[in-house]
Amino acid sequence: MPAAAQGEGERHGLSYFGDLKYPADFRHFDYVNPAAPKGGRLVTVPSQWAFNQNPSTFNSLNTLILRGDAAVGLEGTFSALMVRGLDEPDAVYGLVARSVSIRDGGNSYVFRLRPEARFHDGSPISAEDVAFSLNTLKEKGHPAISLTIREMAGAEATGWDTVVVRFTGRQSRGLPLVVATLPIVSKAYYATRPFDQTTMEPPLGSGPYRVGRFEAGRYIEYERVADWWGRDLPVSVGQNNFDVIRYEMFRERNVAFEAFKAGQYLLREEFTSLTWATQYDFPAIAEKKVVRFELEDQSPSGRQGWYLNTRREKFADPRVREALGLAFDFEWTNKNVFFGSYTRVHSFFVNTEYEATGTPSSAELALLEPYRGKVSDEVFGEAWRAPVSDGSGRDRATLRRASQLLAEAGWTLQNGALRNRRGEALTMEFLDSDTSFQRVVGPFQENLKRIGVDSTSRIVDPSQYQKRIDEFDFDVVSRRTSMAPTPEESMREAWSSATADKPGSANLPGIKDPVVDALVDKALAATTREDLVTICRALDRVLRSGRYWIPHWYKGSHWIAMWDVYARPAVKPRYSRGIQNTWWVDRDKAAALGKGL
Repeated sequence: MPAAAQGEGERHGLSYFGDLKYPADFRHFDYVNPAAPKGGRLVTVPSQWAFNQNPSTFNSLNTLILRGDAAVGLEGTFSALMVRGLDEPDAVYGLVARSVSIRDGGNSYVFRLRPEARFHDGSPISAEDVAFSLNTLKEKGHPAISLTIREMAGAEATGWDTVVVRFTGRQSRGLPLVVATLPIVSKAYYATRPFDQTTMEPPLGSGPYRVGRFEAGRYIEYERVADWWGRDLPVSVGQNNFDVIRYEMFRERNVAFEAFKAGQYLLREEFTSLTWATQYDFPAIAEKKVVRFELEDQSPSGRQGWYLNTRREKFADPRVREALGLAFDFEWTNKNVFFGSYTRVHSFFVNTEYEATGTPSSAELALLEPYRGKVSDEVFGEAWRAPVSDGSGRDRATLRRASQLLAEAGWTLQNGALRNRRGEALTMEFLDSDTSFQRVVGPFQENLKRIGVDSTSRIVDPSQYQKRIDEFDFDVVSRRTSMAPTPEESMREAWSSATADKPGSANLPGIKDPVVDALVDKALAATTREDLVTICRALDRVLRSGRYWIPHWYKGSHWIAMWDVYARPAVKPRYSRGIQNTWWVDRDKAAALGKGL
């Protein structure tokens, strides 16, 4: 259903349901310090990445395609028509676009461009550039882009500063917002270069940063564009404060931590509970040169778990998938490995209002009833939750239940190994690119062995790891997939039948369920936020019943450690860490520590 509910006419921003926090004459976002000083360097390691970016290495500076391993941070070199307001769930405000009008009942969006918008070579950003960018990304872009915007019919320049984006009529309410935040590239630049090839030539961008020094696989620097055309716009004031943002690359977490202790880089987000609990005892901590703190995380916590590849016959039966999950003792792991730091994930919408709880509401039941007989009966009862073990690490009751499920699915124990009717053994390979997870996988594998499953671990280099994931060449893989505060087009990429066999898609388990497809379509066509909540809760119940993953854990905060040289605004953006775009160097602290930033 097109997003006509926002009304037709010119506006300065868009949101999923038309609500905007900031008026047309706003001066800056509430989560920035408009007087933040510019200068200095942020030296860190990757904690977030997108598209084909690899946090451990890189061999390409083209982040908009599937091929290659791109450097983290390249998105900062591009501008978009509009940018997110990070204290609202889905609102976007004009950057390259000075205004947008909705026409044709929500099937056409007319963007008018700012005349001052420029690429880094000084050439103006024209409507032709915008139209070329959107059409090319749909045709040749990374699957995370091309699959998401397939209901964009096309973009057309109707004047030097006017571009019309048309949709098929089948688009979700959120798709125009996604399109408005896509990177803009130069049509002239790509007239002499292939768009869909890897390259180590820095891209011609138009964003607040440009590629600076780099050494492939080791580090990359982004230099602030001092005369950036957008620096004084309300959406930019108080942001992009570092002269240089440098990402250091490490293949092993332990090596990365030692480099931090030595001051090779100055800020890190800690993801390993063992390290956070036991290893921040080095001299710089005692001397208060390095400080630690937690940033509250009010954003969706993402879908983290071991994803089972249902494209492989041995994992096609949900009873097998459930049995494998029962062999993981979260309670023991959380106590003995994680120092009690985490809460178990049960939902595909964890830490959001979209998470299903208890029994279905009457509104949820009305949605689900037409699918009775096509989904598990459990969907109509209490929302599924992973069972709580006795914490022993080898809960006999859960392991016994796992064995029962495997027997029901046709796997019998023969000479200590589970085999099917053809005599094939049930094997399971954990794929990873880092050894740090082995302290979690090891005890899990011991329990798998107890129920007759032969499991192994394979550690490969980061490039091979990403390639195997893109090609779905794995049994089971650990992954955390982030989610927007308002569920949007990424649901199709992650869960729809259409993406299950598309290389590079986020549908890692290969979900192919017409009920899931139908509920995703309903969610993306919701006309009110209340309806969206109801539909997503129903969808959550159906997804959980499929046992497509072995859910992991989450916590409602980010662990941050840094050499005490950075400052931040008084207010954190609700849906972002805000580090790269709103923090700045505290010159006095940096001088006191002898850090020449």
